[in-house]
Amino acid sequence: MINRELIRIKIVQLTYAYYQNGSKNMDNAEKELLFSLAKSYDLYNYLLSLIVAITKEARHFVEVGTARAKREGLPIPSDKFAYNKFALQLEENKMLNEFEESQKQTWDNDIEFVRKLYLLIQQSQIYIDYMESDDDSYEADRELWRKLYKAFIMENDDLDAVLEEKSLYWNDDKDVVDTFVLKTIKRFDQKNKSKQELLPEYKDLEEKDFARKLFRATILNADQYQRYMSETSRNWDFSRLAYMDVVIMQIAIAEMLTFPLIPVNVTINEYVSLARLYSTPKSAGYINGMLDAIARYLIHTGKMMKTMPERTGEKTNKE
Repeated sequence: MINRELIRIKIVQLTYAYYQNGSKNMDNAEKELLFSLAKSYDLYNYLLSLIVAITKEARHFVEVGTARAKREGLPIPSDKFAYNKFALQLEENKMLNEFEESQKQTWDNDIEFVRKLYLLIQQSQIYIDYMESDDDSYEADRELWRKLYKAFIMENDDLDAVLEEKSLYWNDDKDVVDTFVLKTIKRFDQKNKSKQELLPEYKDLEEKDFARKLFRATILNADQYQRYMSETSRNWDFSRLAYMDVVIMQIAIAEMLTFPLIPVNVTINEYVSLARLYSTPKSAGYINGMLDAIARYLIHTGKMMKTMPERTGEKTNKE
């Protein structure tokens, strides 16, 4: 589940924190990085378990409503949503249950939030259309939760506040983790029953190695990378650069030089996006220009064996 986008985000956060911290211990910083990434996987599981918690709350409402209907001679409420086939499969999922047991993390202490969310769902057109539909297939049940997740869980300020209280590590993770939850919903297959596999913490050891190598290169070669910035910034006002911009470019240079198979344009685009997220409004354009200049300098001086497309008019000028 943990991919390079999430790793880059964490390294930006922790590199910045590393320089703000008086005691700069590389080993401890690396442990903090891996712990922070592990917390992202916890969030993935925790958001999946929210679907289960909402379903259980719906079941409770149906049970109460059924008892009341029998007493008062009213129509029995539908239990279609409460026994949604996809949600029941998720509730029985072995990997999710193992997570809840090992981490002791449930939604029991936030039942009021879960109840409020269920009532919002119940009032939505998505829910109404589902309850009125004659389609009782597993695919329809799974599609319902894909729609509900996008509508009520992806952009939810109240949920963000609840998660922030649970872990400070989750502040910037949710947007990325949401994409993995949606991917997981789509992958679920009824025939797999409780043995349906969730996404693993790491797809392979290569991603974990990427995180370690990039973080260490960023910190251990900081002086050298900052010299590259200084040497190629004659046309830029380097002295007025925001500190976060320096951190972002430092990591980008580390990635360019440490991972020969990652194209330069991929690295530049990734860190320009991070500048939009973490730095000033003008930072993205500035960092894009600086990293382009730095990459060309590194290639020209033989410090980096990669290629870049020539700038418009560059060939003509050489000739």
